[in-house]
Amino acid sequence: MIKFFLMVNKQGQTRLSRYYEHVEINKRTMLEAEVIKNCLSRSKDECSFIEYKDFKLVYRQYAALFIVVGIDQTENEMAVYELIHNFVEVLDKYFSRVSELDVSFSISEIHLL
Repeated sequence: MIKFFLMVNKQGQTRLSRYYEHVEINKRTMLEAEVIKNCLSRSKDECSFIEYKDFKLVYRQYAALFIVVGIDQTENEMAVYELIHNFVEVLDKYFSRVSELDVSFSISEIHLL
């Protein structure tokens, strides 16, 4: 099961976060900081799957954006890795070369609706 979905830039700023389990706001900030630190500190030669606390992190980097998905121990990492890629392909089709600015703009637009 997916626990959360994050989009983060190279500076470690969260651009999109979506939680599928209840996590208190102050704990979200701490969780995001730790998760981002773990993913950004890894080299491109290292695996994109990380065992973290009681769940796993699956991440992919696309230009200046990192997409990180937190999953439980029973979830298939490769399926989530492919899900991330499909999500980015959809964004690319919609925005024709998605960028960090597109993500920020579309999220603020959704909140206005």
